[in-house]
Amino acid sequence: MSEKLFDLTGKVAVVTGASANGGIGHAIAIGFAQSGANIVVADIDDEGAQVTGQQVEALMRKALVVHCDISSEPEVETLFSLVDRAFGQLDILVNVPFAFPPRVQPHDLSLEAWDRTLSVSLTGYFLCARQALRRMLAQGTGGAILNIGSIAGVSALGRGNFPYSVAKGGVSQMTKELALEYARQGVRVNAILPAQVMTPGFTKTMLTDPHYGEEMRQRFLTGIPLGRLLNPEDFVGPALLLCSDAGAAITGVLLPVDGGNLAMNAGGSHTWTTD
Repeated sequence: MSEKLFDLTGKVAVVTGASANGGIGHAIAIGFAQSGANIVVADIDDEGAQVTGQQVEALMRKALVVHCDISSEPEVETLFSLVDRAFGQLDILVNVPFAFPPRVQPHDLSLEAWDRTLSVSLTGYFLCARQALRRMLAQGTGGAILNIGSIAGVSALGRGNFPYSVAKGGVSQMTKELALEYARQGVRVNAILPAQVMTPGFTKTMLTDPHYGEEMRQRFLTGIPLGRLLNPEDFVGPALLLCSDAGAAITGVLLPVDGGNLAMNAGGSHTWTTD
């Protein structure tokens, strides 16, 4: 019985930002396919998306690979039209992508950088959620929407993270508002809040920098009581919980998957003094 709770057989899941060169989106797409779902792989990285599609098909699941910049309304509309044509149903949406601007203090931030960050990291989530909701409501079978937020969406990070944190704060509130609006129609909306994740495109690049990589690693680890940085695979289990029947009574939740970061008071520490 417990295994069936996490079974996604027969479900169709759209995972944006699912390129094999990415991180969380790729891991979730493969994890969902392993649990039985057919996967729509959406990304601007065409080569990496094709690799993910091939990996899904190697698991004997159907894959549809679509180029999509989620900040573009026409491209999002095309994405979901292709889903209709290929599968005729939609059960799960996972919103993953984000844009990160140059690190500057807010008074030096350009409007262009602000707009680009929010267009991908917040507006893009809305555009995809809107299309998914229309289909889930029309089907009358409910569905699950999972947003990848951030600890930055519920606590301030500083250090030039301003537009990213604001966008992720919007994702947190979008999650709760949509959960409330559509609970009676059987659509559940939740978010996962990661801390620093070892993705190829972000943290791994920073941590291999010969000048400040180790310093950054230690800075990150001071905020993670678990004592390690996160891996994309750490998000597969929580995503399965929130998008499967195992989470049938869970909606409007902002689930930290952060190694204990948000549990730790800013003045606290997970280490003991040595004196």
